[in-house]
Amino acid sequence: MRWLSVVLVAVLLLLQYPLWLGKGGWLRVWDVDRQLHEQKEVNKKLEVRNAGLDAEVRDLKQGYDAIEERARFELGMIKQDEVFVQIPEKSLPEKSMPEKSMPEKLPEKPASEKK
Repeated sequence: MRWLSVVLVAVLLLLQYPLWLGKGGWLRVWDVDRQLHEQKEVNKKLEVRNAGLDAEVRDLKQGYDAIEERARFELGMIKQDEVFVQIPEKSLPEKSMPEKSMPEKLPEKPASEKK
C-alpha cells in the first residue's frame, strides 16, 4: 500500500509539472497576460498620438489657417504688405547696475517723535 501511494504521488507530480512549469504552463500564461496588458496601454497612447497627428494632417490639407499659423510662429513669415513690429525687452547688464539702489534699513524715528 505504501508503494502505491508513493507511485500515485509521483505520477501526480509528473502530470502537474507541465501544467505549472511547462511551455504552455500557468506561469507562462500569466507572464504573457501581463505583457499583453502593458502592450495594450502602449497602443492606447499611440492611438491618441496618431489621432492628433491625423487631425493635424487633415487640417493642413484642407485649410490655410493651419498653414498660415505654422508659417508665422515656426518660420517667422509675414503676409505681403504686413508690418512686423518687435519690441525688445530692455534689461540692464549686471555690471552697470548699482550695487545698492536702496538702503537696507530705513533710519528709525527718535522715540520723542513716535506717538
